[in-house]
Amino acid sequence: MNETDPSQSFRSGFVAILGAPNAGKSTLLNRMLGQKISITSKKPQTTRNRILGVVHRAASQMVFLDTPGIHRARHPLNTRIVDAALATLSEADVVLLVADAQTPDGPSERLLLEKLSQQRLPVLLALNKIDLVQRPALLSQIEGWSGAFAFRAIVPISAKSGEQVNPLMDAMEATLPPGPPFFPPDSLTDLPTRFIAAEIVREKAFRLTGQEIPYALAVTIDSFKEEKKGALVRIHATIHVERDSQKGIVIGRQGAKLRQIGEAARKEIEALLGTGVFLKLFVRVQKNWTRDTRALRKFGY
Repeated sequence: MNETDPSQSFRSGFVAILGAPNAGKSTLLNRMLGQKISITSKKPQTTRNRILGVVHRAASQMVFLDTPGIHRARHPLNTRIVDAALATLSEADVVLLVADAQTPDGPSERLLLEKLSQQRLPVLLALNKIDLVQRPALLSQIEGWSGAFAFRAIVPISAKSGEQVNPLMDAMEATLPPGPPFFPPDSLTDLPTRFIAAEIVREKAFRLTGQEIPYALAVTIDSFKEEKKGALVRIHATIHVERDSQKGIVIGRQGAKLRQIGEAARKEIEALLGTGVFLKLFVRVQKNWTRDTRALRKFGY
């Protein structure tokens, strides 16, 4: 076949993004997409599900699978989260390992290298948060990683500022197999809008309650209806917590905190949908749901 045939010059494939908790995987995915689909916060294990995002380039289509942070899990919820992350390896053509250059997580990173050594997939390393690390320390880390695993490429980046992200994408593109695109050119994700709306509410609850609420918080969408010929979307959502004390924190004094969460979430959902949104939030106590198998299934874990 002629070497200039587009079917041979175009590359496409699935890239699994793996890393320890808080390495910056979701921030990097949002940066590469140029749009936010994966929620972020300073709390560990903010991402709980596999998030798919599609990057369209002139010579390639990269389908990214953002995963929860990998660590040695002992809690039932965390075990399911880590299992979901590792399961993406079966779907991937390439692995992108994201490591935190500012605050390395030795135990989690060793576990990741152990799992990756059992695979035959090409692995690239994005050494993230280089804007927060002095150059000698960064060079030392690069040397250490180089000796620990046979990476196809090691690219120091800052997902937050975008520094070196394009060279990283070039390196991933070169590693993809030849093939046609998997998704139409206007596709950004395979996630339903309801799921993204629930994730936005969960992110705002995380961010606006600070350190007062643990990560054991879930959000379900009770109803999602278009009205006024699509000019308005009416959403009812429930924030689930484990204890009465947590419910009080989420609601706040005279409902102030819940209104703050709802307002921040509504604005972001409106930007996502490009339409008006009426968002009504409820808070429900579901005792110890992170240890309840039926509740875990109900909440999608």
